[in-house]
Amino acid sequence: MHIAKYVSAFALCYVGPAFAAADRAAVAATAQPIRIALILTLLAVIPGLFICMTSFVRIVVVLSMIRHAFGMPETPPNSVLVSLALFLTALTMMPALSQINGHALQPFLRGTLPVEDALQRGSEPLRGFMLRQVHDTDLKTVYDIAHQPLPTRPDQVGIMLLTPAFMLNELRVSFKIGFVILLPFLLIDLVVASVLLSLGMIMVPPATLSLPIKLLMFVLIDGWSLILQGVLGGFR
Repeated sequence: MHIAKYVSAFALCYVGPAFAAADRAAVAATAQPIRIALILTLLAVIPGLFICMTSFVRIVVVLSMIRHAFGMPETPPNSVLVSLALFLTALTMMPALSQINGHALQPFLRGTLPVEDALQRGSEPLRGFMLRQVHDTDLKTVYDIAHQPLPTRPDQVGIMLLTPAFMLNELRVSFKIGFVILLPFLLIDLVVASVLLSLGMIMVPPATLSLPIKLLMFVLIDGWSLILQGVLGGFR
C-alpha cells in the first residue's frame, strides 16, 4: 500500500505537470492556426469594412463630383482620386486605427487576447467614430426598415444597423458638399453660354470656353486645399 501511495505521489508530481504542459502546447498549437485563419479572413473583408465604416465614402464622392463639375469625367483618373481618398481616409481614421492596433490587434497576435474579445475591442473605435457622425434620422430609417425598436442609448445601437445608417449620412453630407461645389461652376457655364448667345456664336460649344475659366478660377482660389479642408474638417 505504501508503495502504491509513493507511486501515485510520483505520478502527480512529475507526470501530471508533463501532461499539463502537453495540453498547453496542444492548445497553443491549435490557437495559432485559428489566429492565422482569422487574419486571412479579415484580410479578405477589410476592403469592404474600410469603405463602409470609415470616411472613405464621403471623401471619394466629393472628389468625384469635383471633376464632374469641371466637365472632365476622366480627369483626374480614378486611380489618382482613389489613392488620394485612401490616404486622406487613413489620416482622418488614424486615432481609431491606433486604438484598434494597440488594444485589439497586437494583443491578439501575441496570443494574450481571445478572438471574441479582440473583435469586441477592435469594433469599439469604429463604432464610436460612426456614432459621432450619424444622425438620429438615419438610425430611425434603418431601424424602421429592419422592423426593430429604436434604442434609447447609444451603447445599444447594433453595429450591423449602425453601418448602413452611417453610410446614408455620408452620402447625404457628400451630396450637400457636391451641390456647393457644383453651383459656382454652373454659374460660369451659364454666363459663358449667355455671352456666346449674345454674340451670335451659337455653334461654339460653351464648354470650350468655360473649361479654361473654371480651371483658372479653381487654381487662383486654391480650390483643392479649400475643399479638402472643408471635407476633413466636417468629421467629428
